[in-house]
Amino acid sequence: MTTVPEEIADQQAEITRLLIQYFHAPLPDGRFVRGVLPSPGDTEAVRVVTSPLPSGTPEQSTVWEIPLRVTPGGEDLFGGDEILSVLRRLHTGTHVLTSSRIGSTMEMTLVRVDPTALDHDYLPPDERERAFTLLRTLTCPWVEEQPSPRLRGYLLHRPDRLRLYFDRDGDADVIAADVRPSGALTALLAALPALLDEDNRLTRDDSDPHCSRRMDLTHW
Repeated sequence: MTTVPEEIADQQAEITRLLIQYFHAPLPDGRFVRGVLPSPGDTEAVRVVTSPLPSGTPEQSTVWEIPLRVTPGGEDLFGGDEILSVLRRLHTGTHVLTSSRIGSTMEMTLVRVDPTALDHDYLPPDERERAFTLLRTLTCPWVEEQPSPRLRGYLLHRPDRLRLYFDRDGDADVIAADVRPSGALTALLAALPALLDEDNRLTRDDSDPHCSRRMDLTHW
């Protein structure tokens, strides 16, 4: 799997942190974020998966591939708030999508987004979102340094199955770990850094283009 530049990997991780609150809080049209995926290969984008609550089967889910470069080939990157604004705009009103921008991945509809073609201007956070940001910052201050291993994305892909996407120190190659949210989370979180270093647990998974290898930790 071809890896992206470090600045893109870091931005994907930052956006993953920002969008976690929308796992519970709805977007303007009532849909929820079910996942944030690092784009495969050297694509400089982030993929956001939205679907209805409570479960959101693959058939009900949409993967929005949003570019991270403000202009193709340019140096400036969209910030997390700008990506979130694009996501709000996608979930406000109706949009006409051309067939050339629609595909599929992991049994989900994939839409490659052109932010310049959206109907609405920048949509800022609403009062509820601003209140959440204030409270989160007071209780969990935002730090620039990412934890290791670094979370690059996640996907609630079926009941009680959460796929986590990580990279490790000095290596932007993405590996995935399947876990059970109903499992022994305290033990799993304590052991996770060491488990991710056990290469014998890793297998190739050609069905998921967002990682190079995957491990099954659902028995923890």
